[in-house]
Amino acid sequence: MWTLKACHYPSSVSQMPVAEGKSVQQTVELLTRKLELLGAEKQGTFCVDCETYHTAASTMGSQGQAGKLMYVMHNSEYPLSCFALFENGPCLIADANFDVLMVKLKGFFQNAKANKIETRGTRYQYCDFLVKVGTVTMGPSARGISVEVEYGPCVVASDCWNLLLEFLQSFLGNHNPGAPAVFGNRHDGVYGPADTMAQYMELFNKIRKQQQVLPLYNSSSSIQKSGTVAAIIMAGL
Repeated sequence: MWTLKACHYPSSVSQMPVAEGKSVQQTVELLTRKLELLGAEKQGTFCVDCETYHTAASTMGSQGQAGKLMYVMHNSEYPLSCFALFENGPCLIADANFDVLMVKLKGFFQNAKANKIETRGTRYQYCDFLVKVGTVTMGPSARGISVEVEYGPCVVASDCWNLLLEFLQSFLGNHNPGAPAVFGNRHDGVYGPADTMAQYMELFNKIRKQQQVLPLYNSSSSIQKSGTVAAIIMAGL
């Protein structure tokens, strides 16, 4: 069952450095204050979360190949959907019951619970732009700041990057994020929700690497019956 809204507009997701001498929360307050001074209006809140799964040792065979990672993500813009993004691979979009399926697939994937990461914050509407400034947390600690800007009148990413960048510069100051890699992959194609989630995945991984080294996980679980959806998941590895 597909539960995405009919159209998704190009978005830029980037990490905002913490201002010198300020905390994460103080920097978030500075950003939101700038947005409000520009005339942006609050439009509720948002949340994007991500859990990391390692391929179980029993699925790697006897050749000693390295295990791959899968990221199961949720976005409050799509409350009935779940995104599964593979490391250097495709994105599977399913309904919310996918989380239940992952429990049943523990013979294939091990949940790296200590690596759950999320960003929460306020949504702002400014003319044709939807802006989301969030505090990125791992456990109880704030780890960074995310900024997502969506441009409404366009569906082709490459056509609106200059406008997005100009608007970003109006409240991010000297911090100029580069064009998202997914924009380069969508020269003539329509931008989709998976493109935004891929950007969040890259942001979260960047922040994880800044904070800690991923721990190793061992598994002795036996492979269980996979079913059709499990076959689709493994096809991404």
